[in-house]
Amino acid sequence: MANIQSTPTRAAFDVKSTQDLRSQFQKNPEQGLKAAAQQFEAMFLQMVLKSMRDATPQDGLMNSDQSRFYTGMLDQQMAQDMSTRGSGIGFARLIEQQLGRNLVAGDAAAQLDAPAKAAGNDLPLAVSDTAHLRHVPVPGQLPTSAAYADRLAPRPAATAPTEVPANSREFVNRVWPHAVEASRSTGIPPQFLVAHSALESGWGRSEVRGSDGANSHNLFGIKAGRNWTGPTVEATTTEYVDGQARQVVERFRAYASYEESFRDYAALLRSNPRYSGVIGSQDGMEFARHLQQAGYATDPAYADKLSRIINGPTLRQALIG
Repeated sequence: MANIQSTPTRAAFDVKSTQDLRSQFQKNPEQGLKAAAQQFEAMFLQMVLKSMRDATPQDGLMNSDQSRFYTGMLDQQMAQDMSTRGSGIGFARLIEQQLGRNLVAGDAAAQLDAPAKAAGNDLPLAVSDTAHLRHVPVPGQLPTSAAYADRLAPRPAATAPTEVPANSREFVNRVWPHAVEASRSTGIPPQFLVAHSALESGWGRSEVRGSDGANSHNLFGIKAGRNWTGPTVEATTTEYVDGQARQVVERFRAYASYEESFRDYAALLRSNPRYSGVIGSQDGMEFARHLQQAGYATDPAYADKLSRIINGPTLRQALIG
Protein backbone atom coordinates (compact mmCIF):
# COMPACT_ATOMS: atom_id res chain seq x y z
CA MET A 1 0.00 0.00 0.00
CA ALA A 2 1.31 3.45 -0.90
CA ASN A 3 2.42 5.81 1.86
CA ILE A 4 -0.33 8.28 2.68
CA GLN A 5 -0.23 11.27 4.97
CA SER A 6 -2.03 10.93 8.29
CA THR A 7 -5.57 12.20 8.55
CA PRO A 8 -5.55 15.82 9.84
CA THR A 9 -6.47 16.14 13.49
CA ARG A 10 -10.00 17.36 14.06
CA ALA A 11 -12.35 17.72 16.99
CA ALA A 12 -13.35 14.29 18.29
CA PHE A 13 -16.96 15.42 18.70
CA ASP A 14 -17.28 16.69 15.11
CA VAL A 15 -20.60 15.22 13.90
CA LYS A 16 -19.49 15.48 10.26
CA SER A 17 -16.67 12.98 10.72
CA THR A 18 -18.76 9.96 9.73
CA GLN A 19 -20.07 11.64 6.58
CA ASP A 20 -16.57 12.78 5.66
CA LEU A 21 -15.27 9.26 6.18
CA ARG A 22 -17.81 7.91 3.70
CA SER A 23 -16.75 10.53 1.18
CA GLN A 24 -13.13 9.53 1.65
CA PHE A 25 -13.97 5.89 0.89
CA GLN A 26 -15.74 6.90 -2.31
CA LYS A 27 -12.95 9.20 -3.52
CA ASN A 28 -9.94 7.28 -2.27
CA PRO A 29 -10.55 3.83 -0.67
CA GLU A 30 -7.00 3.62 0.67
CA GLN A 31 -7.26 7.02 2.38
CA GLY A 32 -10.69 6.09 3.73
CA LEU A 33 -9.39 2.80 5.10
CA LYS A 34 -6.55 4.59 6.85
CA ALA A 35 -8.94 7.06 8.47
CA ALA A 36 -11.31 4.27 9.58
CA ALA A 37 -8.43 2.30 11.11
CA GLN A 38 -7.30 5.41 13.00
CA GLN A 39 -10.82 5.95 14.33
CA PHE A 40 -10.98 2.34 15.53
CA GLU A 41 -7.68 2.73 17.38
CA ALA A 42 -8.90 6.01 18.84
CA MET A 43 -12.01 4.29 20.21
CA PHE A 44 -9.86 1.60 21.80
CA LEU A 45 -7.50 4.17 23.35
CA GLN A 46 -10.47 6.09 24.71
CA MET A 47 -11.73 2.90 26.40
CA VAL A 48 -8.29 2.39 27.94
CA LEU A 49 -8.20 5.95 29.25
CA LYS A 50 -11.71 5.63 30.65
CA SER A 51 -10.76 2.41 32.44
CA MET A 52 -7.79 4.17 33.96
CA ARG A 53 -9.99 7.06 35.09
CA ASP A 54 -12.53 4.69 36.62
CA ALA A 55 -9.78 2.96 38.59
CA THR A 56 -8.87 6.19 40.43
CA PRO A 57 -10.82 7.65 43.39
CA GLN A 58 -13.75 9.85 42.33
CA ASP A 59 -14.48 11.61 45.62
CA GLY A 60 -12.18 14.64 45.28
CA LEU A 61 -13.27 18.22 45.88
CA MET A 62 -13.28 19.03 42.16
CA ASN A 63 -15.09 15.85 41.09
CA SER A 64 -18.62 16.26 39.79
CA ASP A 65 -20.80 15.06 36.92
CA GLN A 66 -19.75 18.13 34.93
CA SER A 67 -16.03 17.62 35.50
CA ARG A 68 -16.30 13.93 34.56
CA PHE A 69 -18.19 14.90 31.39
CA TYR A 70 -15.47 17.30 30.25
CA THR A 71 -12.73 14.88 31.30
CA GLY A 72 -14.35 12.28 29.07
CA MET A 73 -14.29 14.74 26.16
CA LEU A 74 -10.62 15.43 26.88
CA ASP A 75 -9.83 11.71 26.85
CA GLN A 76 -11.72 11.33 23.57
CA GLN A 77 -9.71 14.12 21.97
CA MET A 78 -6.42 12.79 23.36
CA ALA A 79 -7.16 9.33 22.00
CA GLN A 80 -7.91 10.74 18.55
CA ASP A 81 -4.76 12.88 18.56
CA MET A 82 -2.61 9.89 19.56
CA SER A 83 -4.07 7.76 16.79
CA THR A 84 -3.89 10.30 13.94
CA ARG A 85 -0.36 11.44 14.83
CA GLY A 86 0.99 7.88 14.88
CA SER A 87 1.81 7.92 18.61
CA GLY A 88 -0.79 5.31 19.48
CA ILE A 89 -0.25 1.58 20.00
CA GLY A 90 -0.05 0.47 16.37
CA PHE A 91 -3.54 -1.01 16.03
CA ALA A 92 -4.45 1.34 13.19
CA ARG A 93 -1.51 0.22 11.09
CA LEU A 94 -2.27 -3.46 11.64
CA ILE A 95 -5.94 -2.98 10.73
CA GLU A 96 -4.99 -1.02 7.64
CA GLN A 97 -2.58 -3.73 6.48
CA GLN A 98 -5.09 -6.52 7.06
CA LEU A 99 -8.11 -4.89 5.43
CA GLY A 100 -5.97 -3.41 2.67
CA ARG A 101 -5.59 -6.90 1.23
CA ASN A 102 -9.34 -7.01 0.64
CA LEU A 103 -9.10 -3.77 -1.34
CA VAL A 104 -6.44 -5.34 -3.54
CA ALA A 105 -8.56 -8.46 -3.99
CA GLY A 106 -11.58 -6.34 -4.91
CA ASP A 107 -9.56 -4.44 -7.52
CA ALA A 108 -8.34 -7.72 -8.97
CA ALA A 109 -11.89 -9.02 -9.22
CA ALA A 110 -13.02 -5.88 -11.02
CA GLN A 111 -10.16 -6.21 -13.48
CA LEU A 112 -11.02 -9.85 -14.15
CA ASP A 113 -14.69 -9.04 -14.66
CA ALA A 114 -14.11 -5.97 -16.86
CA PRO A 115 -13.39 -7.81 -20.16
CA ALA A 116 -16.57 -9.86 -19.87
CA LYS A 117 -18.70 -6.79 -19.13
CA ALA A 118 -17.10 -4.90 -22.04
CA ALA A 119 -18.06 -7.74 -24.37
CA GLY A 120 -21.67 -7.60 -23.20
CA ASN A 121 -21.34 -10.81 -21.14
CA ASP A 122 -22.77 -10.39 -17.63
CA LEU A 123 -22.39 -14.03 -16.64
CA PRO A 124 -20.48 -14.58 -13.34
CA LEU A 125 -16.91 -15.81 -13.46
CA ALA A 126 -16.19 -19.49 -12.99
CA VAL A 127 -15.98 -20.75 -9.41
CA SER A 128 -12.27 -21.45 -9.77
CA ASP A 129 -11.69 -17.79 -10.77
CA THR A 130 -13.54 -16.15 -7.88
CA ALA A 131 -13.63 -18.63 -5.01
CA HIS A 132 -10.74 -16.91 -3.23
CA LEU A 133 -12.72 -13.67 -3.24
CA ARG A 134 -15.92 -15.18 -1.78
CA HIS A 135 -14.66 -16.87 1.35
CA VAL A 136 -16.08 -14.23 3.72
CA PRO A 137 -19.91 -14.32 3.65
CA VAL A 138 -22.06 -11.22 3.98
CA PRO A 139 -22.96 -10.78 7.66
CA GLY A 140 -26.36 -12.27 8.42
CA GLN A 141 -26.34 -14.56 5.41
CA LEU A 142 -25.75 -18.30 5.42
CA PRO A 143 -22.45 -18.93 3.60
CA THR A 144 -22.88 -21.13 0.55
CA SER A 145 -21.08 -24.45 0.33
CA ALA A 146 -19.48 -23.45 -2.98
CA ALA A 147 -17.55 -20.69 -1.23
CA TYR A 148 -15.74 -23.35 0.80
CA ALA A 149 -14.92 -25.84 -1.96
CA ASP A 150 -11.52 -24.38 -2.87
CA ARG A 151 -10.41 -24.39 0.77
CA LEU A 152 -9.83 -28.10 0.43
CA ALA A 153 -6.54 -29.53 -0.82
CA PRO A 154 -5.83 -28.23 -4.35
CA ARG A 155 -6.60 -30.59 -7.19
CA PRO A 156 -4.23 -31.07 -10.14
CA ALA A 157 -4.88 -28.57 -12.91
CA ALA A 158 -5.24 -31.32 -15.51
CA THR A 159 -7.96 -33.16 -13.55
CA ALA A 160 -11.35 -32.74 -15.16
CA PRO A 161 -14.43 -32.26 -12.95
CA THR A 162 -15.93 -35.60 -11.99
CA GLU A 163 -19.58 -36.60 -12.02
CA VAL A 164 -20.95 -36.42 -8.50
CA PRO A 165 -23.49 -39.03 -7.42
CA ALA A 166 -26.86 -37.37 -6.97
CA ASN A 167 -27.15 -38.69 -3.43
CA SER A 168 -23.85 -37.03 -2.44
CA ARG A 169 -24.95 -33.62 -3.67
CA GLU A 170 -28.36 -34.04 -2.06
CA PHE A 171 -26.72 -35.08 1.22
CA VAL A 172 -24.49 -32.00 1.27
CA ASN A 173 -27.43 -29.70 0.55
CA ARG A 174 -29.42 -31.30 3.35
CA VAL A 175 -26.80 -31.06 6.10
CA TRP A 176 -24.93 -27.90 5.07
CA PRO A 177 -26.94 -25.39 7.18
CA HIS A 178 -26.43 -27.55 10.28
CA ALA A 179 -22.70 -27.92 9.54
CA VAL A 180 -22.37 -24.13 9.38
CA GLU A 181 -24.01 -23.75 12.79
CA ALA A 182 -21.77 -26.44 14.29
CA SER A 183 -18.76 -24.73 12.72
CA ARG A 184 -19.57 -21.48 14.51
CA SER A 185 -19.44 -23.18 17.90
CA THR A 186 -16.38 -25.36 17.28
CA GLY A 187 -14.20 -23.28 14.96
CA ILE A 188 -13.94 -26.25 12.60
CA PRO A 189 -14.62 -25.50 8.90
CA PRO A 190 -18.12 -26.73 7.94
CA GLN A 191 -16.81 -28.76 4.99
CA PHE A 192 -14.78 -30.89 7.44
CA LEU A 193 -17.91 -31.56 9.48
CA VAL A 194 -19.84 -32.52 6.35
CA ALA A 195 -17.04 -34.93 5.41
CA HIS A 196 -17.12 -36.52 8.86
CA SER A 197 -20.88 -37.04 8.69
CA ALA A 198 -20.48 -38.45 5.17
CA LEU A 199 -17.92 -41.00 6.39
CA GLU A 200 -20.03 -42.12 9.35
CA SER A 201 -23.32 -42.29 7.44
CA GLY A 202 -22.11 -43.38 4.00
CA TRP A 203 -23.26 -40.06 2.51
CA GLY A 204 -26.64 -40.62 4.17
CA ARG A 205 -27.15 -44.12 2.78
CA SER A 206 -26.07 -46.03 5.91
CA GLU A 207 -27.53 -43.99 8.74
CA VAL A 208 -28.03 -45.75 12.05
CA ARG A 209 -31.53 -47.25 12.15
CA GLY A 210 -33.44 -49.17 14.76
CA SER A 211 -34.78 -52.71 14.38
CA ASP A 212 -38.05 -51.23 13.14
CA GLY A 213 -36.25 -49.22 10.47
CA ALA A 214 -36.77 -45.89 12.22
CA ASN A 215 -34.11 -43.33 11.38
CA SER A 216 -32.07 -42.18 14.38
CA HIS A 217 -30.73 -39.13 12.49
CA ASN A 218 -27.38 -40.04 14.07
CA LEU A 219 -24.97 -38.87 11.37
CA PHE A 220 -21.79 -39.26 13.44
CA GLY A 221 -22.17 -42.74 14.92
CA ILE A 222 -22.24 -41.40 18.49
CA LYS A 223 -22.91 -44.19 20.99
CA ALA A 224 -25.17 -43.90 24.01
CA GLY A 225 -23.00 -44.10 27.11
CA ARG A 226 -24.10 -44.43 30.72
CA ASN A 227 -24.80 -40.71 31.04
CA TRP A 228 -27.03 -40.48 27.97
CA THR A 229 -30.68 -40.05 29.00
CA GLY A 230 -32.19 -39.51 25.56
CA PRO A 231 -33.71 -42.04 23.16
CA THR A 232 -31.52 -44.80 21.74
CA VAL A 233 -31.48 -47.44 19.03
CA GLU A 234 -29.53 -50.67 18.80
CA ALA A 235 -27.67 -51.47 15.61
CA THR A 236 -24.85 -53.68 14.35
CA THR A 237 -21.56 -51.92 13.77
CA THR A 238 -17.94 -52.78 13.02
CA GLU A 239 -15.37 -52.41 15.78
CA TYR A 240 -11.65 -53.19 15.63
CA VAL A 241 -10.08 -55.21 18.43
CA ASP A 242 -6.33 -55.77 18.16
CA GLY A 243 -6.57 -54.70 14.53
CA GLN A 244 -9.26 -57.26 13.71
CA ALA A 245 -12.70 -56.19 12.50
CA ARG A 246 -15.64 -57.59 14.45
CA GLN A 247 -19.40 -57.15 14.13
CA VAL A 248 -21.01 -56.08 17.41
CA VAL A 249 -24.36 -54.70 18.52
CA GLU A 250 -24.14 -51.27 20.15
CA ARG A 251 -26.57 -48.69 21.52
CA PHE A 252 -26.55 -45.40 19.64
CA ARG A 253 -28.04 -42.03 20.44
CA ALA A 254 -31.22 -41.15 18.56
CA TYR A 255 -32.21 -37.63 17.56
CA ALA A 256 -35.35 -35.97 16.29
CA SER A 257 -33.54 -34.25 13.40
CA TYR A 258 -30.19 -33.77 11.66
CA GLU A 259 -29.97 -30.36 13.28
CA GLU A 260 -30.09 -32.01 16.70
CA SER A 261 -27.44 -34.52 15.60
CA PHE A 262 -25.00 -31.78 14.55
CA ARG A 263 -25.70 -29.82 17.73
CA ASP A 264 -24.96 -32.82 19.97
CA TYR A 265 -21.86 -33.67 17.95
CA ALA A 266 -20.52 -30.13 18.37
CA ALA A 267 -21.30 -30.22 22.10
CA LEU A 268 -19.41 -33.52 22.43
CA LEU A 269 -16.29 -32.08 20.79
CA ARG A 270 -16.42 -28.93 22.93
CA SER A 271 -17.10 -30.60 26.28
CA ASN A 272 -14.83 -33.66 26.15
CA PRO A 273 -11.17 -32.81 26.90
CA ARG A 274 -10.05 -35.64 24.63
CA TYR A 275 -11.09 -33.55 21.62
CA SER A 276 -9.33 -30.34 22.62
CA GLY A 277 -6.92 -30.83 19.71
CA VAL A 278 -9.84 -31.15 17.29
CA ILE A 279 -11.50 -27.85 18.19
CA GLY A 280 -10.43 -25.10 15.81
CA SER A 281 -8.60 -27.42 13.38
CA GLN A 282 -8.14 -25.65 10.03
CA ASP A 283 -6.27 -28.42 8.20
CA GLY A 284 -8.19 -31.43 6.94
CA MET A 285 -5.49 -34.01 7.61
CA GLU A 286 -4.85 -32.53 11.07
CA PHE A 287 -8.57 -32.65 11.86
CA ALA A 288 -8.79 -36.31 10.86
CA ARG A 289 -5.61 -37.26 12.70
CA HIS A 290 -6.67 -35.57 15.95
CA LEU A 291 -10.04 -37.33 15.84
CA GLN A 292 -8.35 -40.72 15.55
CA GLN A 293 -5.78 -39.92 18.23
CA ALA A 294 -8.61 -38.91 20.57
CA GLY A 295 -10.17 -42.35 20.11
CA TYR A 296 -13.24 -41.32 18.14
CA ALA A 297 -13.16 -44.65 16.27
CA THR A 298 -11.32 -47.95 16.59
CA ASP A 299 -10.61 -48.30 12.86
CA PRO A 300 -6.80 -47.95 12.47
CA ALA A 301 -7.34 -46.40 9.01
CA TYR A 302 -9.99 -43.93 10.20
CA ALA A 303 -7.90 -40.78 9.74
CA ASP A 304 -6.84 -41.84 6.26
CA LYS A 305 -10.43 -42.56 5.19
CA LEU A 306 -11.66 -39.21 6.51
CA SER A 307 -8.78 -37.32 4.87
CA ARG A 308 -9.60 -38.91 1.52
CA ILE A 309 -13.18 -37.66 1.74
CA ILE A 310 -12.13 -34.17 2.84
CA ASN A 311 -9.62 -33.80 0.01
CA GLY A 312 -11.48 -35.91 -2.55
CA PRO A 313 -13.31 -34.77 -5.70
CA THR A 314 -16.72 -36.01 -4.55
CA LEU A 315 -16.96 -33.58 -1.65
CA ARG A 316 -15.49 -30.72 -3.67
CA GLN A 317 -17.94 -31.11 -6.53
CA ALA A 318 -20.87 -31.67 -4.17
CA LEU A 319 -20.04 -28.44 -2.37
CA ILE A 320 -19.96 -26.51 -5.63
CA GLY A 321 -23.35 -28.01 -6.50
